[in-house]
Amino acid sequence: MKNSTDTLHHFIFEDRFNNPMPIRGNLVHLNDTYQQVLQHQTLPTVLKYALGELMAASALLSATLKMDGALVLQIQSKGLLKLLVVECSSDLNMRATAKWDETKVSQIEEKIFFDLVKNGQFIITLDPKVGEAYQGVVPIEGESVAEMLQNYMLRSQQIDTSLWLHCDETSASGMLLQKLPDFGGHLGGVAAPVLDYDADAWNRMNHLANTVTNDELQNLPAETLLTRLFGEEDIRLFEPKSTQFHCSCNQNSVASMLRMLGEEELNSILAEFGKIEVNCDFCNKHYLFDAVDTAQLLATEASVNISNAKH
Repeated sequence: MKNSTDTLHHFIFEDRFNNPMPIRGNLVHLNDTYQQVLQHQTLPTVLKYALGELMAASALLSATLKMDGALVLQIQSKGLLKLLVVECSSDLNMRATAKWDETKVSQIEEKIFFDLVKNGQFIITLDPKVGEAYQGVVPIEGESVAEMLQNYMLRSQQIDTSLWLHCDETSASGMLLQKLPDFGGHLGGVAAPVLDYDADAWNRMNHLANTVTNDELQNLPAETLLTRLFGEEDIRLFEPKSTQFHCSCNQNSVASMLRMLGEEELNSILAEFGKIEVNCDFCNKHYLFDAVDTAQLLATEASVNISNAKH
């Protein structure tokens, strides 16, 4: 029996009195979600795997947040790899893309992932639908996506977090354990301490989780995997949630982006090419604006500015 595809499972550990312990966990498996991301771009194998692991990590972390909005994970570098970015919404809609030097495919394939990003930076953005966005930027520490995120969570958020990630040609999967400072704590939040029911629980759960293999993570159903890893522990496994690929780009959002370039820049592009073309990096959807379309979007901006001035 294979692991359920495109699902995220939440679980918690309980003590012998069925009280929740201050450790939570998530399991994720991405199949179609991952494949749809790859359909829109051609990537070297090392970047495919890294992007898949980052997608799995984004789902695992997004599920720990008490926020209606989006979590964005970015790895930026100035070498052969320019950017890896994954966006995961609170309802587990995901999109992802990579920017890299497409003239150096063979050189990229010869390198391990850490060599491509070792002088880069890791950026986590929380973008709630209501309220201010939060962004954390740190140098890259660690030789894998899992290590980079673990170090970020510990150093920047003071939250003990352990991650196990795996990706192959068909799917990506992952597991997260997180030590809670309280039962309502969340990424970037202020937490109050609670009684630690089992002082050794965090170390014990990590010791057991470290025995997981990539094959188990990729192929075992959630219940089977948790039983195999934590057979002597009491675990409450919740109903799974579905993940899916979704790109939020549309004609209006592209028009808004073009307005930011300004009338002079847009007219310059029209004069040179006769049209303005935009391709979405995430879904490869093509947007075309001719002279009439461009005049209309500029007129819309002007009417908005006049309306704002009157108020």
